[in-house]
Amino acid sequence: MLAVFLQTIPFFLIIGLGYGAGRTGFFPESATAWLTKFVFYFALSAMLLRFSANLTLSEAFDLDFVLAYTLASLAIYVLATVIAMLRRLSVAEAAVEAQCAVIGNVGFLGLPMLAMLMGEAAIAPVMMVLAVDLIVFGSLIVILITGSRDGRMSLAVLGTVGMGLLKNPMIVSIVLGLSWSASGWPLPSVANDFLVLLGGAATPGALFAIGASLASKSAERPVIAGYLSLCKLVLHPAAVAVAALVLFPVAPYPAAVMIAAAALPVAGNVYILAQHYGVAPQRVSASILISTTLAVVTVSLVIGWVNTLY
Repeated sequence: MLAVFLQTIPFFLIIGLGYGAGRTGFFPESATAWLTKFVFYFALSAMLLRFSANLTLSEAFDLDFVLAYTLASLAIYVLATVIAMLRRLSVAEAAVEAQCAVIGNVGFLGLPMLAMLMGEAAIAPVMMVLAVDLIVFGSLIVILITGSRDGRMSLAVLGTVGMGLLKNPMIVSIVLGLSWSASGWPLPSVANDFLVLLGGAATPGALFAIGASLASKSAERPVIAGYLSLCKLVLHPAAVAVAALVLFPVAPYPAAVMIAAAALPVAGNVYILAQHYGVAPQRVSASILISTTLAVVTVSLVIGWVNTLY
């Protein structure tokens, strides 16, 4: 366990470095926004494109895996929603809190970190987790917030959801990579080397951007944020572990990766959505800050445990 903790420390040190740069003003919010844009549209996309182009469809999709992760996540999503409704929150607020409880920082933190700690074979399971988060839960929050405000569902809402997915570079990269893989053609060495070089910037760039973005976040309403962090760091991976290890016949290694991915702290894109729709952005901000801080210990513990599964 200590060895795993020491392995994860460098990742969180880069996050801390980014936090310090942002907190001191050396790296202003505008710089963080541009760095995030570079990582999101170029570096991480290059990493995903290269890995997916070298996968077969059977490696990239496992129905039992997807069902285990989706149903376990839905269980925590419903639990967080019920607790929010018992507190007499609106549907929009309940949707945002439920999103905090199940959507982890898989793209910016999980993808580079788990690939390095658990091997490149972890990329395929991580991509399945990322696809479920983006397609299922990314669509669900937009539908719930927009539908609750309009009082009904409309084709315009579904169109907005669809366009959001089509414009997401991570989804586009995965689809393009798998399409290339399906063609049966090997990835040209020049293209592969280009993607390796560009994708290499994903890990340090993403981690630094996470830290710098945390510098502008506050821990207002820490009790609620602490409860949401507990859901994300403890209840979510626990539910996923039960689904993957008991309810569905998921192989040990992908199950371990799935559980580790579920243990990641609240994702930054939840804050972007909360801010965009004007629904509890400070609550989400605090949840991201607290869960990321606690993740230094909790993620190490979970990865240390799942390493014993395979």
